[in-house]
Amino acid sequence: MPEQESAAQKALGDIAPKMVELTDSVLFGDVWERPELSPRDRSLITVTTLAALYRTEQLGFHLRLAMENGLSREELAEALTHLAFYAGWPNAMSALGQLKDIVGSSHGSAD
Repeated sequence: MPEQESAAQKALGDIAPKMVELTDSVLFGDVWERPELSPRDRSLITVTTLAALYRTEQLGFHLRLAMENGLSREELAEALTHLAFYAGWPNAMSALGQLKDIVGSSHGSAD
């Protein structure tokens, strides 16, 4: 049975195979696997960095990965709210909008 394609392979495999190889083997195969930080911690760092730098294109993927790695909707919302005061209100609002789209509005308000 063939190996399942990675997200990078699906997105860029036909145009940038070397970038896909580096993404899969170095970034996710080595850096993300280092034991000094948990996948949960790496996800929190990555999500807040992407939001702070307004790198919205990859933020949705990493918000989903963060939840797979054990971060709750509430923890992500809190981290992004905290981030608003350090990285800008529009960045945090955009990231929170993506989080809401991912988790859906069926969870009620976070008041």
